[in-house]
Amino acid sequence: MTLSLYAASIPVFKQMLTALAAVLAKGEAHATAKNIQPDALLQARLFPDMFPLVRQVQIAVDFAKGAGARLAGMEPPKYEDSETTFADLQALLTKVLAFLDTIKAEQVDGNEAREIVLRPGTDKEKRLDTQTYLLHYSLPQFFFHVTTAYDLLRHNGVEVGKRDYMGAY
Repeated sequence: MTLSLYAASIPVFKQMLTALAAVLAKGEAHATAKNIQPDALLQARLFPDMFPLVRQVQIAVDFAKGAGARLAGMEPPKYEDSETTFADLQALLTKVLAFLDTIKAEQVDGNEAREIVLRPGTDKEKRLDTQTYLLHYSLPQFFFHVTTAYDLLRHNGVEVGKRDYMGAY
């Protein structure tokens, strides 16, 4: 049995972003129930040199939409990253999930050898085939930021567990 690039990417991004939206909803409900200012959670960090929750979500979204677009041979959509509230983050997740819904398997599959160029023209330029790009770069980065967003909320008392992290599959 072979696993297609589409099956290894778009449905996975959608599952985890949908789960992240539910985890964020629990975070917002927790803040309301405990009379916690939402910014206390939205700006929470695990360590001072790490990004806060808002940025973790934005980066996770960036990897999902960027990988989805690149795998489909498209230019990734650009978003402002101006979210400051739970509602803003939910709108961002809704927007990227809608974008991912537009990507079809036939746009992705069969292009395993296509070259993806990251940071073109810079000292950090990397050239990867689509399979390497997805499996060794995009997915690890994506999961790191989704996991960190989850961990920030859990660390701050939001009652979430592995089922919340995984979502429906």
